[in-house]
Amino acid sequence: MDMCYSKYNWRDTMKFSTTLTNNMLRSIRYALEEDIGSGDVTSNAIIPSGEILQGHIIAKQEGVVSGLEVARSVYLTLDDRIGFKEMVEEGAFVHKGEELIQLEGPARSLLTAERTALNFMGRMSGISTMTHRYVDAVKGTKARILDTRKTVPGLREFDKLAVKLGGGLNHRIGLYDMILIKDNHIDFAGSIEKAVSAARATNINLEIEVETRSLEDVETALRLGVQRILLDNMDCVTMHRAVEITNGRALLEASGNVTLENVRQVAETGVDFISIGALTHSVIVFDMSFDYLSRKEENHDR
Repeated sequence: MDMCYSKYNWRDTMKFSTTLTNNMLRSIRYALEEDIGSGDVTSNAIIPSGEILQGHIIAKQEGVVSGLEVARSVYLTLDDRIGFKEMVEEGAFVHKGEELIQLEGPARSLLTAERTALNFMGRMSGISTMTHRYVDAVKGTKARILDTRKTVPGLREFDKLAVKLGGGLNHRIGLYDMILIKDNHIDFAGSIEKAVSAARATNINLEIEVETRSLEDVETALRLGVQRILLDNMDCVTMHRAVEITNGRALLEASGNVTLENVRQVAETGVDFISIGALTHSVIVFDMSFDYLSRKEENHDR
């Protein structure tokens, strides 16, 4: 029986994934609805409903692959008759031409879900690959690579997962899981002291991080006993001095104008973390494709 896409007869995605959140599963369903609309008119016109297709997804470059579980949920949400076999693990480093996933099932469904699955996997693998490059660049130092909130609206959990699979760490997920006092908060409050005092008055048991723009700001934050200090757009000489002043009394995070070319130099100042917005706001999509292997007629009882 052919799939009905009209106002949408999705499969219960929870049966197919134990690691993706409800928000991620909703995003997958929305992405399918966005692409399919009233139906895949091209595939439905050209491909007989009983046709079975075998194919695979292959890497067209080297890098770190992620989003396999997401792709699995895309295909099985559309049609649970699809056979899906991962040929590599999440977070694996792969080479050009390497087989990532084997697929078999109704041809119309495989081709209908193809772009949505590749869009998720391509973006996530691009993030993981870039994160891996930054992590590799600071190897041997104590610095850990962090992401930021500079993500595509609605895709944050996918982006954050991809960073972790690339070897990075997640900074705060949203505005609710850390108190991060930035320049606008400080300017509105009138000083770092007033901003920290107001934050503590809420009695919210969350880590407090303060953005600093000078060594004087760093000394103020240390005096106030905050857990983490953000060194915003400081040069390496100033950051090294901040590390000396801090002497382990707080965690230090470098941020601003960090690239692959200078991240090693930043790490060697002795900071604990380096946050990089480009991991998620300037994604270079990982090149991969779904390739047709063979076809066969579905057996029907006559």
